[in-house]
Amino acid sequence: MTRSFTKIRYEDLNSKQQESYNFQKISGLLADYGFVTIRLSDDWQGADFFAQHINGETLKVQLKGRLSFYKKYQSKDLWVCFRDEDDWYLYPHDELLQKVLAKTNVKNTESWSNGGGYSFPSLSQQLKGWLDVYRLTP
Repeated sequence: MTRSFTKIRYEDLNSKQQESYNFQKISGLLADYGFVTIRLSDDWQGADFFAQHINGETLKVQLKGRLSFYKKYQSKDLWVCFRDEDDWYLYPHDELLQKVLAKTNVKNTESWSNGGGYSFPSLSQQLKGWLDVYRLTP
């Protein structure tokens, strides 16, 4: 029996399907960097998955749709991963948060003060500059 495959459109997926899709995509990319991934059925200490490097180092990773920071993720040694167009980023939450709070207006926003989080709908050139060191390339 022959099977023909048809590519899907990411935009046509629901949010759970998009999360699964993104997990599969980032898992493949992280393999190029020596990591294997283990998806968690429920967030554990804020992590959606573990990324274990061949040297034994393990990262707790939260998968997001865009650059995001949350008070509930602070002091959990958490890494955040997101895609922006064709680029993927994996950054240490607390380390980048310190820079963002010091050099932007995020700490004065209603979202951060009362909502406990802030996400950027798009990346400015300044943000892209800060994120460049955390960009993963295929």
